[in-house]
Order: sequence, then structure tokens, then C-alpha cells
Amino acid sequence: MSILLTTLNARYTHASLGLRYLLANMGPLQEQTRIQEFVTGAKTADLVERILAHAPRIVGFGVYIWNVEETTRLVAMLKRVAPAVKIILGGPEVSHETGEQEIVGLADYVVTGWGDVTFPKLCGEILNGPKPLMKIHAGVQPPMDAIALPYALYNDDDIANRTLYVEASRGCPFKCEFCLSSLDKTAWPFPLDAFLAEMEAMYVRGARLFKFVDRTFNLNVKTSLRIMDFFLDKIAQYPDDPIYAHFELVPDHLPDALKDTIAKFPAGALQFEIGIQSFNPEVQALVSRRQNNEKAAENIRWLTQHATAHLHVDLIAGLPGEDVASFARGFDQLVGLGAEEIQFGILKRLRGTPIIRHTEAFGMVYDPYPPYTVLATDKIDFATMQRLVRFARYWDLVANSGRFANTTPVLLGEAPFDNFMAFSDWIYTRTDATHRIALDRLAKLVAEYLQVRGMAAHEAASLLASDYAGKVDAPARTPQAVVGTGPDTARAVAPSRQARHLAA
Repeated sequence: MSILLTTLNARYTHASLGLRYLLANMGPLQEQTRIQEFVTGAKTADLVERILAHAPRIVGFGVYIWNVEETTRLVAMLKRVAPAVKIILGGPEVSHETGEQEIVGLADYVVTGWGDVTFPKLCGEILNGPKPLMKIHAGVQPPMDAIALPYALYNDDDIANRTLYVEASRGCPFKCEFCLSSLDKTAWPFPLDAFLAEMEAMYVRGARLFKFVDRTFNLNVKTSLRIMDFFLDKIAQYPDDPIYAHFELVPDHLPDALKDTIAKFPAGALQFEIGIQSFNPEVQALVSRRQNNEKAAENIRWLTQHATAHLHVDLIAGLPGEDVASFARGFDQLVGLGAEEIQFGILKRLRGTPIIRHTEAFGMVYDPYPPYTVLATDKIDFATMQRLVRFARYWDLVANSGRFANTTPVLLGEAPFDNFMAFSDWIYTRTDATHRIALDRLAKLVAEYLQVRGMAAHEAASLLASDYAGKVDAPARTPQAVVGTGPDTARAVAPSRQARHLAA
């Protein structure tokens, strides 16, 4: 073996789609190339030892916002103990502002942007000459039908135990300045027949959980319908063999034909990730986000009332021009629409994103270390931003987890943001922690807070028992859980958190 492709995934259940694309497109070098994935948190020396056990001449690293610090240490040690090994970096974190990054200084070469063509070409030059003269290589974007699809490279263990990432298209036509996809000119689809043939092959091998990473799955409705019909056909043919598919939807684009198809899916078969980010039109204009808020809200309401899809709706705190009161109004509006999960995120200044243009005008202060989270703005001071960070964490533990489905509406009352912020402030005062809070302890704290608010002890205990007592989570080792069986309930495959929402 001459070439090792590697990355540090955030979890074992995350299988790297990017590495598999590279391997699929290595051409004559494919037989000399292998993939070895790791998980963040491992000891650097152990990873170096495992990499060098393959005796590679080239190591290609996928570098992302969540692994860049650990990968920097890994590259530094690897170059010290094996300086002859050539290091090539790629991925979104090193594709922009490369001159400022320590990891780029340590590596031999960097491929920015698309690597499908440029990475194999660079490897060939390193191995066979002529020696590349430049360190930074801008990725060439090939025609979509010239890219070899990587799905056959998911092995049996991946299919049995990991989330399978797939994409029917790359890119995005929208220009939201906080997102790297704003740098794309458009969205480029893969040839649909070839893509669906790959989905069929994966299904035959046992794949049942598909996570689409397309930024705008419903942009081309004809394509969306064909892909959804593929899954509906499988469900119709094999109703006792469940499928789970995750898509990211443009919130204000849900025509009737798509609604009709969505409504046909049984419970537990679909998840939609819907990026709202802000309901404030002035903030949207500042960050170049085009969104019909009325239509977006109408579509979310329709999905909660007429479809069985699990909804994961995103909001971002800390956008330029948005204060806490504005964010709270958007949060309360989303709660009222009834989505199962509201992903409360804090703005991050991803390398290369145009949002940097607002830094001075809006007093944007960012953490200099990954994930480059905003620390303060001219509208939200540091202490308040810290309260929002804690709110987001406790919201994930209590509301999004699905473990407190009956209790959460009581906590929220008629003023969801204000009431949950009060709970967040209280629980932080009691625990001085946002992580490593055991579930038993969390449930007791929630019950205690309900009593602080005036609920009788036996009522609080009864409410928590309706959510929590006797319930068992899906085993942590598998990303899937079966929920619901019987003649009146469609069996459904879903990740464990979504399974809890289904069971509520």
C-alpha cells in the first residue's frame, strides 16, 4: 500500500463520505490506496503508530472544524517520527485562509475544494513524478457524471452499524453568509439513474438508514419525488422491513406534489432538517438569506399536522443585528409550530464564509479556536451569550432528547423562551455543569424545579414518571432502533433520539 486516506470522525457511527469519494476516484492508484478512520479523543501516539503500521508513502487527511486541533497534533508527530511520509490535507477547514493555519505549515501539500480529480493527480505526481512544485492545489471540479460514486465502498460493518451518508447533489444556490455553501454558484445534481442504482445496491446489501447531505434536497421537486418514490416503493414491497431517510429541506418550498408524497410515508420513516436560522427579516437581509417566513411557517405547520416526518428545525443565535428579544420571538414561534426538535445553535465563523464582513460593524467577537463560536456582538454581551450557550445545552438534554415529552410543555408554558431560560439559569446554579449530568439526576432536577415553580411534589413526580420511569433507551452501539409493531402501527427504523419522540 502506498496511500492511506484517513480522518478523525466525531463518532464511530459517522462513516466518512469524503474519504470514500477519494478512494472511488483514485483510478490506477486505487489498488495502492486504503482507508483507515479514527474517532476524536484517541491518543495521538497510538494513531501515529496505527498509521505507520501500513508503511504508507502518502497520508491524506480529511480536515474539518471538529477535528482540526487533534489532526494538527497528529500531523506534527507524524512528521517528526516519519518525515519521509508525504502529508496531503483536504477538507473544508483547510480550503480557505490556508496561510494562517499551523496544520498547513506542517503538511507537505493541501488540496482546496473538490478533491475527486486533484487528489489522485497529486498522488500520482508524488509517487511517479514530476515532483509537484506548489504546496497548495486548487481542486478541479469535474462534470458530475465523471465522478465515480463511492457507495460500494461502505462495507458490511458500515451498513450494519453506521449512518450512511449519501448525496444526490452538491452545492447550493443560496448565499447565506454564515454557510460555506454560500461560495457555490449553484447546486449540481448527480445523474439520477446512476444514483438510484447505487441506492438500490445499498438496499440489497441491507442498508436501511440513509442520511442525505444535500443542502437543498427539495430544490428540484421532480428529482425529490423520484428519490422519495424509491423509498416508498421499498416500504410498499416490504412493509415489515423499515427504512429511515433524512433530508434537508428548503423551508419555503413545499409544493403540493411533494406534500402528497410526504404524506404517504409511515411514522418513523422520514426526518426533515429545516434551516430557519432567524425569523427576523432585517437579520436575514444582512446575511443574504432569502426566505419567505410566512410560507416557511405554513409549511412547518403543515408537516406537523399532516405528515409523520420527524422535524429538526434550526435556529442560530448571535447573527449580526439580532438581539435576544428578536431571537426569543423566533424561538417561541417555532415552539408554537410544533416541531419535535429545535436545534438551537450558536453562530460560528467558518473559514472562508462572507459573514466576516460584518465583524467590525456589528461588534462580532469570535473564539479564535475551533469551532470559532461567536462570543459577543454589539447586541449580546459575553455574559448573555454564555447564558444562551447553556440554554442550548440544556434544551438538547431536556426538550430535544425526547426523554421529557410530557414535561417539556409544562416547563415552557405560555412563554417558552423566557421560561426555559429561567430553568437554564436555575439548573446551572444548582449544578455548575452543562455536561456529564446523569439522566437520573437530570430527571430529579427537573422535578425539583417544577416544585420551585409551585407544582406539588406528587404532581411533579407523576409528570416525570409519565416520561421517564421504566423507559429504556436503544443500545448505544447501534444507530437504529425499532419502534412500534402490530397491525395498526408501522414498524419504523430510526436513530434512538427520534425513536423516543415517536414513542412519546
